[in-house]
Amino acid sequence: MINTAATSVTSALIASLGAGSGIDMGALAANLAAAQFAPRSDRLTLRSETLDCQISAASELESQLLQLSNAISDRIRTGDLSPQPNVASAAVASVKLTPGATPSSSYSLEVLALAASQTLASPVIAGGTTPVGAGSLTLRFGTIAGAAFTEDPTHPAASITIPSDATLADVAAANNGAASGVTAYVANAADGAHLMLKGKDSAANAFVLEATETPGEEGLTALAWTPATVTTGRLLASAADARFKLDGLETTSTTNTIANPAPGFNLTLRVTNIGAPTQITFADPTATIATFMQDFTSALNEVAATLNAAANPKTGDLARDPGARALRQALVGLAGGAILPNAAATAPRTLADLGLATERNGTFRLDATRLAATMARDPTGVAAMFTTGIYGVFATLDGMTRRATALTNPGSLGGSLTRYTAQAAQTKEDLVGIAEKQETLRASLASRFAVADSRVGAARSTLSFLQNQIDAWNSRGN
Repeated sequence: MINTAATSVTSALIASLGAGSGIDMGALAANLAAAQFAPRSDRLTLRSETLDCQISAASELESQLLQLSNAISDRIRTGDLSPQPNVASAAVASVKLTPGATPSSSYSLEVLALAASQTLASPVIAGGTTPVGAGSLTLRFGTIAGAAFTEDPTHPAASITIPSDATLADVAAANNGAASGVTAYVANAADGAHLMLKGKDSAANAFVLEATETPGEEGLTALAWTPATVTTGRLLASAADARFKLDGLETTSTTNTIANPAPGFNLTLRVTNIGAPTQITFADPTATIATFMQDFTSALNEVAATLNAAANPKTGDLARDPGARALRQALVGLAGGAILPNAAATAPRTLADLGLATERNGTFRLDATRLAATMARDPTGVAAMFTTGIYGVFATLDGMTRRATALTNPGSLGGSLTRYTAQAAQTKEDLVGIAEKQETLRASLASRFAVADSRVGAARSTLSFLQNQIDAWNSRGN
């Protein structure tokens, strides 16, 4: 009689051990290992995605602020908001604004003389390799008037040692190596080689050249020169100061670049224009301020829209971010803050004076009526707000941007980016660590399952033998 209960149990045992459909031990190990680490891996993956969204939102706000600040800087420095200088005869001189300046006057300029340096040529030497003697040369500095030289006691003389068998090239090299303040080189003219000596600009940088010869190696005396020496053709250019008239007042300068000849600009002289003064004028930026304020308001609203979406308490990626909160506070106080605190009591000093108004939802609008009234009342005061100095529209936006993007301030967007970036890197490291641990567990389980699989194989053989015996017994029972 067949024990059906035993047969049923045996069949179930065989099936569970893989004798029926079989078991993929590798897949089983992988699935068990994945299930072990799935909760932690899922949490870290979600954390990584959240941090990526926070980094993206903060980066977008930073980018918008930087673009706005740079755009304002460009328009104020060199664009339609800058009082760019213009010289009617551009060949005569060039003009450059000094930082933060808003010159509004025009000036007449007459260049009477340019600053020049003394240029001295030596007598001709037939060949470049011809020795010119040995000893020393001494350069003394001062002023020259006709045949008279007056040495400047505050300008030290320069002594240059000339070695034996020195050529003109050797003399030039020795002079330049001594940092004498005079540049030397060898020029090859139609009649032969000449030692050229060129000083610095300004009448006070004129020089004479004295020679002391080594006995038996004479020759350096031929290079010596003073204004009293009758040496036709050696003094090729005299040292001189620049002379010019600005609005009719004659002024001198030791160089052709003059700092602040009048408030707000630097001047570089290029050629003389004796008897034909030219005009220096500055563009008036007030005509473009209304257009700028419209553009500025629109750009601020783009920043505000991005900030409102990012800081939305329900859906924003930066809902609880301290940097986003700080930026919102800065924008709220932007219109009413004094951006020109050193302005006169009646002069415009806030962006609100320029028509910028803040709405209750954090966006902005332009009050064109107030802007027009301010410009009509004090156009000079309005123009003064558009400089690259320490105060004004640009300085205010630049300061706000710098504070918002400061990487070391934990309460700024930059600080948030630093923190989020570090956390994202750590999260990715943790995910890698979990993946490594999961793989270690999978390999361990696979190894253990392989042993079990081997034992199951042996058990299956035994069970197969028993099944055959049972079948045989049942056959004889029939």
